[in-house]
Amino acid sequence: MAIVALLVALLLGVDPTNLLGLLAGGGGLDPSAGLDPGTAGSGDIDPSDEDAQFVAVVLGSTEDAWIPLFEEAGAEYRPPRLVLYTDEVESACGYSTAATGPFYCPGDDRIYIDLGFLSELERLGAPGDFAFAYVIAHEVGHHIQNLLGIEQEARRAMSGASATEANAVSVRLELQADCFAGIWAHSARQDAGFLESGDLEEGLAAAAAVGDDRLQRAAGRRVQPESFTHGSAADRAAWFRRGLESGTVETCDTFRG
Repeated sequence: MAIVALLVALLLGVDPTNLLGLLAGGGGLDPSAGLDPGTAGSGDIDPSDEDAQFVAVVLGSTEDAWIPLFEEAGAEYRPPRLVLYTDEVESACGYSTAATGPFYCPGDDRIYIDLGFLSELERLGAPGDFAFAYVIAHEVGHHIQNLLGIEQEARRAMSGASATEANAVSVRLELQADCFAGIWAHSARQDAGFLESGDLEEGLAAAAAVGDDRLQRAAGRRVQPESFTHGSAADRAAWFRRGLESGTVETCDTFRG
């Protein structure tokens, strides 16, 4: 992890000790993890709902993946909290609707998920529980970036860049979150009984389904790589696979080069 922090620091031109300090346990993050039912739009989410329970189980499995990796680096992993909502929600990052899709807010260290996104994944051609699990693990990947200080330094770099340059940094962030999701899948694969036949294929399909090029084509638009913010279908699947096959943070350095 220290290697990745150093590489990102050098790339973005910041003091490497800032990132290493965060890796060592700084940042004042909420040490508790769990489920915060959201209250919005069409009403409260029932935590006993089957889909809500599934999301909570997946979030717990991400802790099983990341706690040992942080411990190996001599740090404490502080998990995010989970907010389930319907239609709309208010977070430290502002007001959002279900159209935003699942998101992580670094301002309050929470992952926000509208369970209706399950049907959206099916529409995009990525049905199945593991496809949804990949989405959750991807958002946890953004939380990891926040813990490491990668998120903050990248946002600072984007603030002074052109639209094309800022999009390129955004793509690197998203692809790294995909790779971090792959690290979770690598861990889950070691847990006998957690994965079923075809699950990993679902995850790869989900990563590809939300590629910018596919989404632009689905919207009837011309594919414009310079406007990508999340990466192409091929790149997203490739970085997810890289994390899946290695299980190590060092292989997820999308900022190199």
